[in-house]
Amino acid sequence: MPHHICVQCGTEFAASEAPPNECAICRDIRQYVRWEGQAWTTREQLTAKYAARIADDYGLTGIEMTPHFAIGQRALLVPDRHGNILWDCVALLDDAIIAAIRAAGGLKAIAISHCHYYTTMIAWSEAFGDVPIYLHENNRKWVLRPDRRVAYWSGEQLELSPRATLHRVPGHFSGGTILHWTDGADGKGALFTGDMLQVTMDRQYVSFMYSYPNMIPVNAATVRQIGEIAEPLAFDRLYGAFAQRVIARDAKAAVRASVRRYIEAIS
Repeated sequence: MPHHICVQCGTEFAASEAPPNECAICRDIRQYVRWEGQAWTTREQLTAKYAARIADDYGLTGIEMTPHFAIGQRALLVPDRHGNILWDCVALLDDAIIAAIRAAGGLKAIAISHCHYYTTMIAWSEAFGDVPIYLHENNRKWVLRPDRRVAYWSGEQLELSPRATLHRVPGHFSGGTILHWTDGADGKGALFTGDMLQVTMDRQYVSFMYSYPNMIPVNAATVRQIGEIAEPLAFDRLYGAFAQRVIARDAKAAVRASVRRYIEAIS
């Protein structure tokens, strides 16, 4: 039986003969059902219609789909010295992607910021030897293709390696996570945030939203908490959810300024 994929958000569902009646992720207030109505595809159809764009993204390998599909995020290959980590995910998994990652040494782990980017994560795990997929337990309800490869974690942080740690961050989703990699940015540290902290178009700040497409902000207390989580971490660069949406230097100062700016704006 096929695994149907939501065209709007890219999420892959458990196998079924007929497509699901609806996508729970898109029905949630933080996303939306496409104006034309719910539609479905499969991995095989994606491979026939889309190609991978594999390119340098501020020193790391970025992987995205062309033409644009669903939300349009890109995945990043984090070359941790203890084994490569895939940060976030895209729905396409073709021969070019598999070959590029294998040439770089394969994967040790997959970690995804939140459910809008879960996409075909189970297929990715299978392709690279059943590597574990680390998701916070608060987001368990949004895993629409349950699988033994998903490793749920609890609490506020999880060490993937001595150099790479996941931190739970509230706001967009209660089980949202960011990745801190101390070896990033030539040893100055890098923070990977998806859109838990969204890099703004000027690439000088980040912002915070409960729902981006429906423009629902988060409150000041939550933004302060996010700032407190980021404050002890050493990082000079911050990678957002989309290709080249990166604060290349002085990112920690940018996060501090962003927290202040946001709170002033809503006060």
